[in-house]
Amino acid sequence: MIKKVLIANRGEIALRIVRACKELGIQSVAVHSTADTNSMAVRLADESVCIGPPSSKDSYLNIPSILSAAALVNADAIHPGYGFLSENAEFARMVEEHGFKFIGPSAEHIEKMGDKVMAKKTVQALGLPVVPGSKGGVDNVDEAMKIAKESGLPVIIKAASGGGGKGMQVVNSFDELPELFTRARTEAKANFGDDTVYIEKFLANPRHIEIQIFGDSHGNAIHLGERDCSIQRRHQKLVEEAPSPVLSEEARNEIGMLAANTIQKMGFEGAGTIEFLYENGGFYFMEMNTRIQVEHPVTEMITGVDLIAEQIRVASGEKLSLRQEDVVLNGHAIELRINAEDPEHDFRPSPGMIAQFHAPGGYGVRFDSAIYSGYSIPPFYDSMIGKLIIHGKTRDECIRRLRRAISETVIDGVKTTLPLHEWILQQGDFLSGDYSIKWLEEQLK
Repeated sequence: MIKKVLIANRGEIALRIVRACKELGIQSVAVHSTADTNSMAVRLADESVCIGPPSSKDSYLNIPSILSAAALVNADAIHPGYGFLSENAEFARMVEEHGFKFIGPSAEHIEKMGDKVMAKKTVQALGLPVVPGSKGGVDNVDEAMKIAKESGLPVIIKAASGGGGKGMQVVNSFDELPELFTRARTEAKANFGDDTVYIEKFLANPRHIEIQIFGDSHGNAIHLGERDCSIQRRHQKLVEEAPSPVLSEEARNEIGMLAANTIQKMGFEGAGTIEFLYENGGFYFMEMNTRIQVEHPVTEMITGVDLIAEQIRVASGEKLSLRQEDVVLNGHAIELRINAEDPEHDFRPSPGMIAQFHAPGGYGVRFDSAIYSGYSIPPFYDSMIGKLIIHGKTRDECIRRLRRAISETVIDGVKTTLPLHEWILQQGDFLSGDYSIKWLEEQLK
């Protein structure tokens, strides 16, 4: 078993990993920038190492500093969390070359799935359904026009190395295609250093359904059900729930086993998520995330599986702790991402000191956060400051408990998205489960 883990991340996910290590009897090391010296992860980890100034590129993205810190504390392994370097193949490769275990899949799998064109080709060859469109990168407007005519409008142009909605353009007419094609390539180059783009048929009102998968180094692979992540703003998830209100048991089992069989054929090790667009009863592969997800607690609540602990066990060379037939989905869970943003002023970031904080409690309530009263939210990083996760026997019970938990939550001193979540929970479309990835954007207009 791994004996000491260095956590190459910050915030709530760093604290989440610290807690898992403590429960496994493993030493934890929190790295931090100078802006995060007083963070909860630094306070609770067994050791901490400052790796640079506030800027991400000089700290949490500084590979030499992280590797030096791991060597300094004699760590066995490095857990990347999510974001930052978690899907950086070069980082994973360097971690292994320097004698540490990377808690995640191989650099080869990160690289292959990080390239959206290569990922699509790979999973299609292994039997996953994909959205009609280009078979690879599209080099020029003439080629783009041909594919758009074959697929039928509307189409979407996406950055091959992208994510988070950057380098993405929806084309509704052939006249606007040349300009939008150029814009997508320019954005892709600016954000990811790679101007390769590909084209897919644009689905009108799909759901965003993702399957949690897990593989080990012994050839075993399972899925742990789906999460519905369709409540989004600007392609960023705000609410996630499991199971999806629109999937039948038959559809769930079918797409889940397809996903599990895919990663087994790949020889994938660790936690990952295969994301699909779902419309009119059809699943279409979108991308694969080769890391733990922000919304992993939703799956933990309905399966009873500690996914972070499972990551560490699998990285230690152990077999998966359960087989597919052992996976049982129990009840319903919903997660709200709480961001330090002002929903009334175009979601402007709201860093600053938290004057008072009180987390909700009670049966079925979980609050994952690294904030505390007197904590100053730094302005240098992502605005998410917490996740409220609720479990109930039914979706209705879950929603009622969620409303009660929000009413107990106190975060004073900064603006948060909690009022938006309160509003969402009152809307008939959400209550009925009748929403798509476009629903929230349309409501906010």
